[in-house]
Amino acid sequence: MALHRLGSVTIGVPDVGAVAAYYEEFGLTREGDGWLSTADGGRQLRLVPAPTRRLAGLSIGADDPDDVRSVESRLRALGLAVEVTDSRVAAIEPVTGVHVEVAVSPRVAQPEVAATPYNGPGRADRGTGRAPGILREGRVRPRRLGHVVMGSVDQEASRRFFTEGIGLKISDEVPGVASFMRCSTDHHNVLVSGAPVNFVHHTSWQVDDVDEIGRGATAMLAGHPERHVWGLGRHHVGSNFFWYLKDPAGNFAEYYSDMDCVVDDALWKPEVWDGAKSLFSWGPPPPPSFVEPDDLAALMAGAHSPR
Repeated sequence: MALHRLGSVTIGVPDVGAVAAYYEEFGLTREGDGWLSTADGGRQLRLVPAPTRRLAGLSIGADDPDDVRSVESRLRALGLAVEVTDSRVAAIEPVTGVHVEVAVSPRVAQPEVAATPYNGPGRADRGTGRAPGILREGRVRPRRLGHVVMGSVDQEASRRFFTEGIGLKISDEVPGVASFMRCSTDHHNVLVSGAPVNFVHHTSWQVDDVDEIGRGATAMLAGHPERHVWGLGRHHVGSNFFWYLKDPAGNFAEYYSDMDCVVDDALWKPEVWDGAKSLFSWGPPPPPSFVEPDDLAALMAGAHSPR
């Protein structure tokens, strides 16, 4: 795949300082210029001032200038205005107003780590010793940004922008509701769902395993039970373990591990799912506020069209 990563997201929030402090506690590292970084993906979250929370921009990595020119050609074929240089092309997604950039950038190099040993029936993979998950003491630090989920008032038009214009591939779909799209070997990097207002639903951050999800969420909830949204569980579409938390602006942030990988496009068959089955395989049922965030009415009241 010529596109190879979700590089970064830019999110508008009313109080940048409070939200940045939250993501530092979440495990990101704040850089001198305000960007927040992951262990393997580098500078992947930028927060900017905005009257209400919103997804302002996202960046996707490409291998070379030829890939950039291909994206430019597809965007122009859709009748969209583009900003272009030899190594970068950008356009505004016309429904949500999100600034989407495709830029030549290096692929993320993730060092291979030994699989976490788990005992099982008739197996003592850990040998004589305690589970390593309970011995970890350092703070959880996300490896990289995995995906972003956005609500769109015209889901089909936004889907068309990302697939026909940017060049993302469909991994799975809930017809008329959600499109799981990828620009890497991850099952999905961008998910667009239908919504009564354009908004950012959540960002998702990769950690090593399910123990890191539990440790990270437990630490974030200590003294802040109001941050809890949904988890622990395992999604059906994408298969990943998850736990969702909420930042001070109302955006959800997900720790995840063990997502499906599409290492050979020819061997992956996109499927069509119904909404209930797609959401989770096991775990507590999602609260109503996960499907319709508590501030949705306020966002609708302050919404304006980017067109």
